[in-house]
Amino acid sequence: MPRRPTRTVPTVIVPGWNGSGAGHWQTLLADELVENGREVRHPAFPDPDKPDLTSWLAALRASLAGLTDDGYDVVAHSLGAVLWLHHVATPSESPRAARVLLVAPPSPTTSFPEIAAFFPPPMDIDTVRHSADGTVLVGSDNDPYLPEGIAAAYGSPLKMPTTIFPGAGHLNTESGFGPWPNVSSWCGRDNLAFF
Repeated sequence: MPRRPTRTVPTVIVPGWNGSGAGHWQTLLADELVENGREVRHPAFPDPDKPDLTSWLAALRASLAGLTDDGYDVVAHSLGAVLWLHHVATPSESPRAARVLLVAPPSPTTSFPEIAAFFPPPMDIDTVRHSADGTVLVGSDNDPYLPEGIAAAYGSPLKMPTTIFPGAGHLNTESGFGPWPNVSSWCGRDNLAFF
């Protein structure tokens, strides 16, 4: 039986506060995609340790320059997922995404002073829906940065498909998420669902 070809569109990987270190699943995903001949883009945040909404939005939009409407995927983690919500809520000339994966966004009521400008995130259902062919959420049931749970905080308000991994914390290196076959699989196929 012939193997179905894998997805080939560029992938924009949007890290969160403090970036993604050497063992983080986003870093490993980028390496894997490049090894398989895929184009990978990262926003060049001026200072990942000191997030600034205006400069982070500019860096994200610069990373999207030259892409085509419905011709790329987005994989955003933590504060990067919240940044994506700000991006789609403010007018820009950026191309529309094909698929978007928002992983472990912090609670909309987050109160860390260093990232206060990002919260609460804009969460207009129609805006998010029209910003891509499809957007899905992934989180856990014990994320210390999202105590109310991803379904209550984001899934229900945005009427968005949500996948929950039990006991997965913030889905970062500290939670054991170095290599993550699920996200590799999502990037390699055309289906929007995450499993």
